[in-house]
Amino acid sequence: MTTLTVTARGQITIRKDVLKHLGIQPGGKIRIDLLPDGRAELTADTGNGSWRDLSGILKGKTNGAKLSIDEINDAIAEAGAAAGEAGIKNK
Repeated sequence: MTTLTVTARGQITIRKDVLKHLGIQPGGKIRIDLLPDGRAELTADTGNGSWRDLSGILKGKTNGAKLSIDEINDAIAEAGAAAGEAGIKNK
């Protein structure tokens, strides 16, 4: 069991080993569900985004250029490879 200390400002610091266990990377989000009897459940927030949320993600970022499906797939592959390399370096 891990014990966290609350600061005077009501903040806590979660240790790296706990974040790693939850699969949370820098910039990730944590969800806290309040349970009965003063308990809480802490989990990684994986989001539940929709296609509608995704549809505008590149809006204004291509300077008007139209991308082919192959160019989009290449960009996805490059981002995935970069994310995989970052994950390996953090271990």
